[in-house]
Amino acid sequence: MATYEEVNGKITDAVSQTAVGVLAEAPAVAIGALYQSLANANGLALSNSVSNQQNLNQLNPSIVAQAIAKINGG
Repeated sequence: MATYEEVNGKITDAVSQTAVGVLAEAPAVAIGALYQSLANANGLALSNSVSNQQNLNQLNPSIVAQAIAKINGG
């Protein structure tokens, strides 16, 4: 049969305060993770748009040359 011993009140208080601290910090940590994810997604979107613009800038001279050739009847 298990024997029950009295636990020091300071220990139970410390454990309770730690549990409350973790619960209190959870929303802030979740919002921080959300903001980090949003910042990462925005960074990737801007990086992709810059890459697409650079690719279009490489194609632009040939597109203009074909348009001029068509205008000149070639």
